[in-house]
Amino acid sequence: MIAEYPASHWVKNLHAHPHAQVRLGDKRFPARARMVSLETESELHRTVQEMSREKYGWGEGLVVELIPEFNPI
Repeated sequence: MIAEYPASHWVKNLHAHPHAQVRLGDKRFPARARMVSLETESELHRTVQEMSREKYGWGEGLVVELIPEFNPI
C-alpha cells in the first residue's frame, strides 16, 4: 500500500507499533508492517508505485508492506 502522506497518523502508529489487523472483505488477519526503503529497495518501491498508478491513477508516497503473520482462512 502507499501512504500519500508519510506523516499520517496511521503511518506514525505503524512506526511505533508495526503489528496491525488487516481486513480484506470479511476476512481479518494479523500482519506486520514495514516501510519499503526507496534507497535500498528501489525495484520493489518502483513496482508498487507503478501498480498503484495503473490501478488508481497515482502512486507517489511512502510504500508500506503488510506481511501476514499467518495465512487467512
